[in-house]
Amino acid sequence: MSFKRYNIENLEIISAGAEGKAVGKVDGLTVFVPYAVPGDIVDVEVYKRKRGYAECNLLAIKQPSPDRVVPPCGYFGNCGGCKWQMLTYEKQLEFKQKQVEDNFKHLGKFEFPPLMPILGSEKIYYYRFSTMLWLTYEDMKKQAEGEFFENRCLGFHVPGMFDKILDIKHCWLQAAPSNDIRLFCKQYAIEHNLDFYDPRQQKGLLRNLIIRTASTGDLMVVLIVTKYNQEVKDMLAALMERFPEITSLTFVINTKLNDAIFDLPFHLYAGQDYITEKMENLQFKVGPKSFYQTNSEQAYNLYKVVREFADIQKDEVVYDLFTGTGTIANFVAHQAKRVVGIEYVDTAVEDAKINSAQNNITNTEFVVGDMAKIFTDQFIAQHGKPDVIISDPPRAGMHPNVIEQLLKLEVPRIVYVSCNPATQARDLTLLDPKYRVEKVQPVDMFPHTQHVENVVLLKLQ
Repeated sequence: MSFKRYNIENLEIISAGAEGKAVGKVDGLTVFVPYAVPGDIVDVEVYKRKRGYAECNLLAIKQPSPDRVVPPCGYFGNCGGCKWQMLTYEKQLEFKQKQVEDNFKHLGKFEFPPLMPILGSEKIYYYRFSTMLWLTYEDMKKQAEGEFFENRCLGFHVPGMFDKILDIKHCWLQAAPSNDIRLFCKQYAIEHNLDFYDPRQQKGLLRNLIIRTASTGDLMVVLIVTKYNQEVKDMLAALMERFPEITSLTFVINTKLNDAIFDLPFHLYAGQDYITEKMENLQFKVGPKSFYQTNSEQAYNLYKVVREFADIQKDEVVYDLFTGTGTIANFVAHQAKRVVGIEYVDTAVEDAKINSAQNNITNTEFVVGDMAKIFTDQFIAQHGKPDVIISDPPRAGMHPNVIEQLLKLEVPRIVYVSCNPATQARDLTLLDPKYRVEKVQPVDMFPHTQHVENVVLLKLQ
């Protein structure tokens, strides 16, 4: 039996919830509403109802909250990238801090001290290091004489739609000249009648576009196509002529049924195959496959918290789990006797080694491997027992094998960096038998989104 949608009128929004949704309550039912602000009085449509809660669409704002502001972005509510632009930045920080605390209280089973005040980002617009854009047909229309597709766009996926792209003229998170590059690519493709990729028909030449802008001014552009031909060559040449500031221009040929490209070769067209980021007196090579924090300037503040929490001494060995391109490992290396970084992506490890070499750091070692498989007793025997462990896992958190090894090692200090307080709370509960939470420092890396980074210092009990 299908669910019949219904409306709720004059719902009071009482708090901010997970995934950027606001929360209301009515007749014992918890109601989740996107794009609402605590303090709003709203009308909503219930489109899904389960035991105890409902998912809703926002229909009308009857009385706006005093914390509501007008979003500067004209695509707000459709793009899905900045779900909190209608909140003052002060309130965004307040709710992110509360998000960490609520996850620890409700999902964790461990004691923790009062959270340190969240570190806000100095830049709240134009802060993103990289973006991935999609090219596709939109509103496909057929004319009498064969197929002709009128509206072509280059922008971001509409939330929940793999084949719908919202055409973007100006993104408030992307640093210059990202917007200009995107608009140029779209206009060039239309003027030269180049095919935009259609994910349903799995046809078309131009598929995706990646733009990465470093704080140093370096600029990387990656064009993803289904084949490399003269049309692509001409487009790449036109890009370089129009934007000579591009320091790395590469292309990827993707004929797969999905958009994953990091298992494919990247081909350099012009410039270098990397861009450079700087932090204090260090320089970091960032390749097209390398992970680097999207808010590179705020990343410096994040890493300073990690370094302070770790309190590394000159005679100590440090393990940096999920090291990526070795940014944290190299950032703390001067304090340590030795740093061992472990990372699954081999190209990232190569970049980590280069980052050490070009910064004259000689006390780091980087190992490629699946953390859940190689972080074993044999690995510890080979590389030496650590005195401090820094762990910055992906959103899924740490594998049970990694948790088990951490409990076995009993190192004095663990610094756990997370972009997902929910999985972090789960892992801290598993570590609780031997480790106590000493400090908790939320850091806002992503203004106008619901996401928050969190750093926790654990000490052996």
